[in-house]
Amino acid sequence: MKKLFLLTLLLFSVFLLAQKKKSKGIQISKVQTSDIRWWGYKVVKSEATTHSGFVKLKSGKFYFEDKVLKGGDFILDMRSLTNTDLTGEDQQKLTDHLRSSDFFGVKKYPVAKFVITKILPSKNLEYNYLVYGNLTLKGTRKTISFPAKIRTNDRFVEFESAKFSLNRQDFKAFYKSSIKDYLIKDQIDIQIKLTAN
Repeated sequence: MKKLFLLTLLLFSVFLLAQKKKSKGIQISKVQTSDIRWWGYKVVKSEATTHSGFVKLKSGKFYFEDKVLKGGDFILDMRSLTNTDLTGEDQQKLTDHLRSSDFFGVKKYPVAKFVITKILPSKNLEYNYLVYGNLTLKGTRKTISFPAKIRTNDRFVEFESAKFSLNRQDFKAFYKSSIKDYLIKDQIDIQIKLTAN
């Protein structure tokens, strides 16, 4: 009887240790607010030839390990891609064109995905981290990196990237066989602001 009691006590202790270890493992914080902005340019880069807009976040999570931010997983709703510097018919025309197969083909590729693979401290006083990750856009995955200002407290996250550039040609976002494509810069600038709790 005594041996049975000791065996039960031992198993219970192992169970408690396992639960404690599990509770210190991976924790998840869901994104509560998001603001993702883009800027595109014609070859003659000026305010008059710059277009801008936003895309909405469909879902997002940050991952913590023992309360240290380790990564994240984010789904962008490409069908929400919108131009904001124009108004009326011009705005709708450009928005529809960006969503078309000429550029982001949102019917075929309704979402994009970004997975943070590494977060490293930076000596930059304003943007205190370098973020590395894999961006999948139009079925093409590329590794990207950018500076970000990150503040965490337990599992609260305030995340703001610097404005960084993507090459649209890397993701096959271009006019097909058209001289018009040469009038547009390959550079697309992006800025991301997120909070999670």
